[in-house]
Amino acid sequence: MSAADEGYVEFVEARQATLRRIAYAVCRDDARAEDVLQEALVKLYLAWTRVQGTGREEAYARRIIVNADLDQRRRPWHRRRSGVPIELLDEPARAGASTEDRMQLLAEVRALPPMQRRTVVLRYWLGMSVEETAAELSISTGTVKSHASRGLAALRERLGESVDAG
Repeated sequence: MSAADEGYVEFVEARQATLRRIAYAVCRDDARAEDVLQEALVKLYLAWTRVQGTGREEAYARRIIVNADLDQRRRPWHRRRSGVPIELLDEPARAGASTEDRMQLLAEVRALPPMQRRTVVLRYWLGMSVEETAAELSISTGTVKSHASRGLAALRERLGESVDAG
């Protein structure tokens, strides 16, 4: 195995669970998230020699995941939805948030329109800045702010004022 291949394998082993959660958060569908993740990992492997060592490997993988989800949504056979995967629930809960509260929040995030959902996930779940989110989604910073604001407003309305923007 070449050094580049070893670097790729190490990266995937270290980040696969996180990338799977990102794919699920973007896709809202466990089976499609797996497909999108596999497609992203193949594309990442093909670009690995260009990406490796830049410090942007995970950002590149996230971008591939978002683009792959958009590509799959454009396909005519896309119409399926499923429940919450167990991998998404393996992160420690925020202090004071019960499992039921987290499940309700996840359900409401999944119900957001696609761009609001992607923006909320990138901004508040992954903690990306407005500029990073805009670059990731190939939209303007104003559009990020608009989608984030609308998404949070919808979550607050559905869940009550107890939803924290961070």
